[in-house]
Amino acid sequence: MIQYIAILRGINVGGKRKILMKDLKALFVELGFANAQTYIQSGNVVFESEEGQHSIIEGMIGDGIIRQYGFEVPVIVRTAHEWKQLVEDNPYDGVDIRQLHVTVFKALPMSDRVSQLNAFRADPDEFSLAERHAYIRCFGKYHETKLGNNLFEKKLQVSCTTRTWKTILAILKLL
Repeated sequence: MIQYIAILRGINVGGKRKILMKDLKALFVELGFANAQTYIQSGNVVFESEEGQHSIIEGMIGDGIIRQYGFEVPVIVRTAHEWKQLVEDNPYDGVDIRQLHVTVFKALPMSDRVSQLNAFRADPDEFSLAERHAYIRCFGKYHETKLGNNLFEKKLQVSCTTRTWKTILAILKLL
């Protein structure tokens, strides 16, 4: 069995696309995943599967949510190893964790898109791109930064979702 993390975008925000975590956990069991654990209401699930393809797992979860709830939710999956590496590679180590966020990409962005994004500035906020995620340092509130999901999706042409560094570390502890 491989341990994975599924992060869902846009559930339980502003009273829309509501999914109770106990129901989400039950859905993962119904889909054949083992040892499902959730963390906070924003759709973070640690689980195990024998399936080795991220895209197949993402499809299973997405299809299950559509069947169960009648709406589409973007799903991004990472292995426990990938998550641990994401934490280890943090270029902002030692910075106040309230300033740190990670935007996780569903797919590997095209290199020409990455070059365009690297030229973008949102001073004083800053970011550092890795292959399938971006580390973001916000000096103010995240919802006020120009470095939100919409920027990354528009510039890189990939789906993404963002988590605070506190959430990233909490998920790491569940592994």
